[in-house]
Amino acid sequence: MSGFGPLDLLNLYASGVFPMAEARDSDDVFVVNPEDRGIIPLDGLKISKSLAKTVRAGVFDIRVNTAFSKVVSACAASAPGREDTWINPGIEYLYAELHQMGRAHSVECWQDGALVGGLYGVHLGAAFFGESMFSRRTDASKVALVHLVGRLTAGGFQLLDTQFITPHLLSLGAIEISREQYQTRLKSALALTGEFQPYGFLDGDFSKSVRASTGGVKQSSTQIS
Repeated sequence: MSGFGPLDLLNLYASGVFPMAEARDSDDVFVVNPEDRGIIPLDGLKISKSLAKTVRAGVFDIRVNTAFSKVVSACAASAPGREDTWINPGIEYLYAELHQMGRAHSVECWQDGALVGGLYGVHLGAAFFGESMFSRRTDASKVALVHLVGRLTAGGFQLLDTQFITPHLLSLGAIEISREQYQTRLKSALALTGEFQPYGFLDGDFSKSVRASTGGVKQSSTQIS
C-alpha cells in the first residue's frame, strides 16, 4: 500500500467502495464494489427482548473512542469459525490514521475493566461505514451496535453501511440493496453532516430509551421484537 494514505481511503468510501486484504498476513489490498450492499436502516434496528433486557441492565460499560486500536486488533484477531480476517497491518495502520483525524470511531463494551466487545467504522458526512465487530461476551457486539444506532440517530446520520449481509446482521434488521440504490443513498448522506458526538447524548442513557414505550429520537431508532 505504498503511497496510499488515509485521504485516499476516505476517497474510496466517498465513491462507494472499500478496501480488503486477502488475509491477515497478506500485503496485497483490493477494492470491493459489491453488486448488492448491506445496510441497517436507522429506523429499523431489531432488538430482541433478551437483548433489550441486557441493554437495560447495563451489563456492559459503554465507552466511545477510548481504545480504538485495541478494537481494531480484536476484530483482526483469529477466532473460532473465523481463523483469518481481511484486516492486515497496512489497513490497520490506515484506520488508526483516520481515527487520529476524527474520521474513524470505536464503540466499546467493557466489563470488570476489560474490553469484551465492540465495533469500529468510518464517518463521512452523515454516513457511517461499519467495518467490523467482535465479541468476547454474549451479546457484547450487539449491545455496541444498539448504542451506535442510538448515537447515529441522535447525530442526524442518514446511512449505516454494513458492506455485506451476515445472518448475525440480518437478525438485527440489516437489509440488502442494489449498488445503484446504495449510491443514491450515499450521495444524499454525504451532502449532509452527521455529528458523532451529538450534544447532550450520553451512552449510558440509551438503555432508558429502549425501556420507554414512546418518546425521544433514540427510541425511534429501535424496534423491539
